Amino acid sequence: MTMLKEDKLAATTHMNAVQLKVGDMRVMSGYYQQALGLAVLDETAEGTRLGRGTQELVNLRYAPGLKLPARGEAGLFHTALLFSSQADLAATVLSAAQFDQGKFVGSSDHLVSEAFYFTDPEGNGIELYFDRPRDTWTWNNGEVRMDTIYLDPNNYLETHLSEQAVSSLQSAGAEVGHVHLQVGDVGTARQFYVNTLGFDQTTALGNQALFVSAGGYHHHMAMNVWNSRGAGPRKDTLGLGEVLINVPTTEEIGKLAQRLGFANIAHHHTGAELRFKDPWNNQLRVTVA
Repeated sequence: MTMLKEDKLAATTHMNAVQLKVGDMRVMSGYYQQALGLAVLDETAEGTRLGRGTQELVNLRYAPGLKLPARGEAGLFHTALLFSSQADLAATVLSAAQFDQGKFVGSSDHLVSEAFYFTDPEGNGIELYFDRPRDTWTWNNGEVRMDTIYLDPNNYLETHLSEQAVSSLQSAGAEVGHVHLQVGDVGTARQFYVNTLGFDQTTALGNQALFVSAGGYHHHMAMNVWNSRGAGPRKDTLGLGEVLINVPTTEEIGKLAQRLGFANIAHHHTGAELRFKDPWNNQLRVTVA
């Protein structure tokens, strides 16, 4: 079935800060500051907001008493931080590797982007990446070509690292480029994120992974079953607390609320924001940018 334009998310839709429920605030906040060069934007008894400049990237919420999720549960696969230059990416990769090399889990050339992967002290995945220019992306029948090709981290640092980028680590801009989730099955994810929310499918790996976006981006969100095939709704655990999505107008929020209503999906709509859960109890919030 072809979706009408009014059933799709606006082209300027983008991701915003990811909320994480954490058990050890000191260790987790220290990691995001010292390893990734994020600064504290606000700190209360409930949690800490961290980012670059004025851009919030991660919201750590103190959740004492919760357990770590099991590997096979639905939830967060990684939060992906997007950098505007290869030098800024290289400087953050170097900082993260120097802080704790054991948290580095790999690097890949995805054709549309160059990416480095880490895990934080409580097991939440992190991707640090740089987008190749959009005019170099290859599209075919509405799907973008992506791949996973080995990217030598040492060669990347030698090629792109600069003293200026290292010295200006905390002032260099970054944003949440995409959020990747673990889900129970791809078909249900497609029904929810594409058919109901209104993302476009940009590529799929059979019944293993789905990539979706708005406005022709390679992906704003992704869902995979690599660790979690068959997973049911999440329990309340440490890890993902909330995914924040920004749309351009309150009208867009209203249209999305209508689509959720038609699909009989429970939601809370205040006019200024919309809260709801996906089929695996992942909390999503949509607000105006």
